[in-house]
Amino acid sequence: MLVFSLFYVKQINAELLLHKNQLFCNMNKINEGEQAPNFSGKDQNGKTIKLEDYAGKKVVLYFYPKDDTPGCTAEACSLRDNYKSLTDQGIEIIGVSADTEAKHQKFIDKYDLPFPLIADTEKEVIEAFGVWGKKKFMGKIYDGIHRVTYVIDEKGVVIKRFDKVKTKAHAEQILEALNLN
Repeated sequence: MLVFSLFYVKQINAELLLHKNQLFCNMNKINEGEQAPNFSGKDQNGKTIKLEDYAGKKVVLYFYPKDDTPGCTAEACSLRDNYKSLTDQGIEIIGVSADTEAKHQKFIDKYDLPFPLIADTEKEVIEAFGVWGKKKFMGKIYDGIHRVTYVIDEKGVVIKRFDKVKTKAHAEQILEALNLN
């Protein structure tokens, strides 16, 4: 029985490795060239933020797993430190995670973030953009928010999607991709 069980575990592990790309890419992310969903969500102050409110402006809509964690803090601080460079190019920044309004406010206060963070506790915006799905951390597979950034143009069309975010240099990554540096 033990030999059979070990064989079975190895077979399952092999199948997971073979299907790794399917397992972690089963989300319906919005692609470049597609219209962005016209989302609505509450920010850290309870104010409703809608994509339509940003008509005529470029928007960096960045999704991140959790406030005040190392990678998420590095990403937010990169955007904060380059906020003027981005806004001088006509780019607005909006962050989204499933954290509460209160957690977002603490995060903003702690790191002096100058942009709003949507508290998507019901995951409506997160799911609309296809960034909720299977993740793997320390050998465990679980559902969570994938770190993805969308750049949306003045007409609401996704012009760039970042699936591999450089957290410590994300603003530079955005500016370079848009040929604005």
